Amino acid sequence: MTLETDDPARDAPLDHIREAIDAADKQLLELLNKRAAYSLEVGRLKAGSNEPVFKPFREKEVLEKLTRANPGPLPNEHLRAIYREILSSSRRLQRTQKVAYLGPEGTFSFFAASSYLGASADFHPCAGIDEVFEAVSLRDAELGVIPLENSLQGTVGQSLDMFLRHDVYIQAEMYCKISHSLLSKGTDISRIEEVYSHPQPLAQCGAWLKAHLPLARVIPTESTAAAARRVVYNPKAAAIGHVKLSEMLGLNVLATRIEDLPDNWTRFLVIGPSETKTGSRDKTSILFTLPDKPGALSAVLSRLASEGINMTKLESRPLRGEKWKYVFFADLQCDLGGEEFQAVVAELRHELHSLRILGSYPTGPHLDVSGSAVVERG
Repeated sequence: MTLETDDPARDAPLDHIREAIDAADKQLLELLNKRAAYSLEVGRLKAGSNEPVFKPFREKEVLEKLTRANPGPLPNEHLRAIYREILSSSRRLQRTQKVAYLGPEGTFSFFAASSYLGASADFHPCAGIDEVFEAVSLRDAELGVIPLENSLQGTVGQSLDMFLRHDVYIQAEMYCKISHSLLSKGTDISRIEEVYSHPQPLAQCGAWLKAHLPLARVIPTESTAAAARRVVYNPKAAAIGHVKLSEMLGLNVLATRIEDLPDNWTRFLVIGPSETKTGSRDKTSILFTLPDKPGALSAVLSRLASEGINMTKLESRPLRGEKWKYVFFADLQCDLGGEEFQAVVAELRHELHSLRILGSYPTGPHLDVSGSAVVERG
């Protein structure tokens, strides 16, 4: 039996709908090109200036305004995904934007960067997180995307350490849902003898590996994408990584969603060589060191609390070159650069041994990039 039919009564309304879709597509094309022309004009007016192309506050405002005005039936998550690509194209029309990330292509950092900044950005892979920071601080890249913390494994210590060594600023953040797949050139999971991946995914899938591949050797690599490339020619080896690596490298998907705990999210930061100047800045991240006296940390926390400032993250890291000395990283739910907080900032600078404001930025979206499509929540 075939589902196709030559019934004219059925084909007639479908033909009318298809004609209407074609007409709507023509209107969309005209409007998209009209918008592109405006973007080119913005680029012409900014030519020769050092003004950044990426405007996270403006882009968040555009997306929020559109979702509030959206009458449907187009779902808001689809609308936001479409407009992230439109905004990406607009930035590219104004100026080519080089974005450094922890490579190679196919890492979770790559998928986070491309889902948030759009496919029109000029992505450049780096061999390590330190190289991402260096590229941005030397202005070899306009932006960098780095992982900061994972909901299961905690903070990426190297990222915090790099803020101590490089003069860069946080521009934006995003939270990406992480899901792992087992990929191989082979097709039989029972024949897998080696499993490659970055240490963090290996830890996140530890129970699954013990249950399903108890005899396989587990071998750490520098990234999930590098792991996938290691197994391309070995049908008895498998890699743990993003499911899209199977399409990129011609691998088979032997198992999906193999992480031990399903609610697995990673917070990524977008960093740049200068701080953001305008916009409704929701959060501020700071680095500070304390004087060596009793109650120093308690005094800082009390001072922030007295101003009604909520601290959502506080973590210490060893201070390089100083034995038993620590630097603190904190996230604050406020725009610490606002006029209303200038007095408290001045007091903190006086009381603390050192204070560095890493940047004020908008609260980031939650992007589910774990499957074949990008879904933005909320």
